[in-house]
Amino acid sequence: MVTETKSIEVTDSNFDEEVLQSTTPVLVDFGADWCPPCKAISPIVDMLATEYTGKAKIAKLDVDANPYITSRYGVRNLPTLLFFKNGKPVDKIVGAVPKRVMADKLNQYV
Repeated sequence: MVTETKSIEVTDSNFDEEVLQSTTPVLVDFGADWCPPCKAISPIVDMLATEYTGKAKIAKLDVDANPYITSRYGVRNLPTLLFFKNGKPVDKIVGAVPKRVMADKLNQYV
């Protein structure tokens, strides 16, 4: 039986610990419940969480509930995918893109 790994939820309060202090690369999906493109890529982000278990951390952040981190990284359009390595943002994708595009970008950092 295959157990599905879901992405983790990050917030203003645990972002530094979960993302910036991570020993593996992190993909953070900045989104919102009211955003149709965000909902469209959410299952893809969860698939990546399963596929990259042990190689990268996949996280989601609700921009409405976490204004500090959203503002800190200048996120203005949704969805925004930020890629972190060694505690620093190294890349980003703005807008809904196919899984292959996300995976290709993530593979550059794992």
